Amino acid sequence: MGFFDFLTEEIAIDLGTANTLIIHNDKVVVDSPSIVARDRVSNKIIAAGKDAAMMQGKTHENIKTIRPLKDGVIADFDASEQMMSMFIKEIPALKKRLFAPALRMVICIPSGITEVEMRAVKESAERVNGKEVYLIHEPMAAAIGIGVDIMQPKGNMIVDIGGGTTEIAVIALGGIVCDKSVKIAGDVFTNDIIYYMRTQHNLYVGERSAEKIKIQIGAATEDLEVPPEDMSVQGRDLLTGKPKQVSISYREIAKALDKSILRIEDAVMETLSQTPPELAADIYNTGIYLAGGGSMLRGLDKRLSQKTDLPVYIAEDPLRAVVRGTGITLKNLNKFKSVLIK
Repeated sequence: MGFFDFLTEEIAIDLGTANTLIIHNDKVVVDSPSIVARDRVSNKIIAAGKDAAMMQGKTHENIKTIRPLKDGVIADFDASEQMMSMFIKEIPALKKRLFAPALRMVICIPSGITEVEMRAVKESAERVNGKEVYLIHEPMAAAIGIGVDIMQPKGNMIVDIGGGTTEIAVIALGGIVCDKSVKIAGDVFTNDIIYYMRTQHNLYVGERSAEKIKIQIGAATEDLEVPPEDMSVQGRDLLTGKPKQVSISYREIAKALDKSILRIEDAVMETLSQTPPELAADIYNTGIYLAGGGSMLRGLDKRLSQKTDLPVYIAEDPLRAVVRGTGITLKNLNKFKSVLIK
């Protein structure tokens, strides 16, 4: 194997619905939106990541922006493969290589994924030169990234709120004891905001604007200790058809997101109710860990804490917790053999 080891590079990928992150040599080298732009005439991908995200909602008929992943799984096989290969080509250390190196990769996948969807991820990876491809469940990777020692006979609860799915899992002894994957996450929040603006303000806003609202003043509860400033939003007036601007507060967004957050709360409660009693005892002491971009929603930790009567902790840099964990498994493949899916 010796000589080939020299030709092999190791990368860890968090192939997310909203963002794709890649770690190479312990550094996050790619952190881009999971979106590509395709030229309809030549059928070529003309942009990926940040460049394509800028085009979203602003294209003419010859350009189409595609989000290859939906609900955490690959929806457009072709586009996801080209997106992956473009991101891998962006890695600075691999640009210097004369020929494309064979890749050993660990990719994380949602826990509620089917066999077929799993194979799609694997095949995508193999077609971008992945010689050894390992998969890891997202809540597992998140737990490792947060710094939980997952091999201990101790229960830990992870709630990972991504772009397409919310993954809830109770982990002990290096395995998932009970889990639930719900398709309510960042994308649904964004759509809730679009719907709210339409119905309450007669204002039609695009996906990118709605996401900006969510990040700037999004909240899970109406009583925040440090409320964000009101925000002015521009869009198209549905009555007159003219562009217009309205000012909205975080309270309105909390109202808009309420139903979806309730469903996440219910899923957490249901997972807790399925937890074996010994592990429930552990969780009473350790609390719940939040990861993923959705965990940054203001007041969500407080709201979950009130609902479950448990302490709720947000991971540091929650957006990168999953990819960090994936990177750690990549470095210690032997230690985490049992966690990975070959």
